[in-house]
Amino acid sequence: MTYSGAVKVGGPADVHELQDLMITKIAVGPMDNNAYLLRCRATDEQLLIDAANDAGTLLGMIGDDGIASVVTTHRHGDHWQALAEVVAATHARTYAGREDAEGIPVPTDVPVDDGDTIRVGRVELTARHLVGHTPGSIALVYDDPHGHAHVFTGDCLFPGGVGNTHKDPKAFASLIRDVETKIFDVLPDETWVYPGHGNDTTLGAERPHLPEWRARGW
Repeated sequence: MTYSGAVKVGGPADVHELQDLMITKIAVGPMDNNAYLLRCRATDEQLLIDAANDAGTLLGMIGDDGIASVVTTHRHGDHWQALAEVVAATHARTYAGREDAEGIPVPTDVPVDDGDTIRVGRVELTARHLVGHTPGSIALVYDDPHGHAHVFTGDCLFPGGVGNTHKDPKAFASLIRDVETKIFDVLPDETWVYPGHGNDTTLGAERPHLPEWRARGW
């Protein structure tokens, strides 16, 4: 089946099969949050991005193999409602951006800084610190050696714009700058974007609209 990234709460997960990594996307909770399960195909080690809600659904997706790690992209409550239950069931290491860790009620085992590497089996993900939606939001970049890059952006980048900065001009200026310099300026148009809510996109689809986003201020 061709991966589309279009998922709905209560519906089936969608699986993006890459040569070294399997990415399973599912939607959970009243705010239609996306959670992503990454599985290294060489070792079968798994990592979860955002234990957002509905621990039962997430644990069912994880399966008997468990997870080694869970990454919380930022401190907003809709992205960690199931974190305590998932960690209790799997004993996974917890990762979050250093500046957001204190706002997450489950202790962060590994505070993450810009440029840090997070591993799932033999696969390496690079953390990018994107300031503006929250002080410690992080995106995770997988630079696939067999194809184009993939980036998990949390609530920092969506189809049609950057994340909500609550009409704060300084926060918007910071977020658009970080998204441009750390994502758009260094990754190609083919890069697949997996956001914290809603459908996926590519950098190529969004790049022409960057001037519009700057002009409108959100």
